Amino acid sequence: MTSAKKTAQRQGFKTGESIVYPAHGVGEIVAIEEQEVAGYKLELFVITFEKDKMTLRVPTAKAASVGMRKLAESPLVGKALETLTGRARVKRTMWSRRAQEYEAKINSGDLIAIAEVVRDLYRSDAQPEQSYSERQLYEAAIDRILREISAVNQITETEAMKLIDDALAKSPRRAAKTAASEAESEAEEEDLQDEAA
Repeated sequence: MTSAKKTAQRQGFKTGESIVYPAHGVGEIVAIEEQEVAGYKLELFVITFEKDKMTLRVPTAKAASVGMRKLAESPLVGKALETLTGRARVKRTMWSRRAQEYEAKINSGDLIAIAEVVRDLYRSDAQPEQSYSERQLYEAAIDRILREISAVNQITETEAMKLIDDALAKSPRRAAKTAASEAESEAEEEDLQDEAA
């Protein structure tokens, strides 16, 4: 295989580079190795995910099809942080359907989609507790966005978390509604449903 063809297959990825693998988040390419599988020579990216203590081998030719990408550029990180300051958009569908959508967004590896999950599932101290499954999805999304912001801005995860917290603090929260007014609006909804019945 010519070196030009190998370089094209590697799609600009190189050893020592941090990348984003959709299903696992930020990892580092520690090596590019060749293995023989069923009589074929395969070139593989060896990617480590330090925090998860995991190593993944991805065929260089499959990098694009699995959604592997370079770290986001700074403007995209800025846009993701801006997304966090927006109003939560929670659809009125069943939780199981929403949970699937959130899971798909987290595993897409798309920084903006992950920021939307963080924004939608964030709860301030004034708001009711999250359910276990909500908390799991929220923590997975926070972990992904945190690692990428930390890697792109070359700051610690603690500093990255402060950026995220600051952005979330700027957003118009539903916390403005007191528990009483929420109970009132629920009662009104029930009245409307009774009238419709």
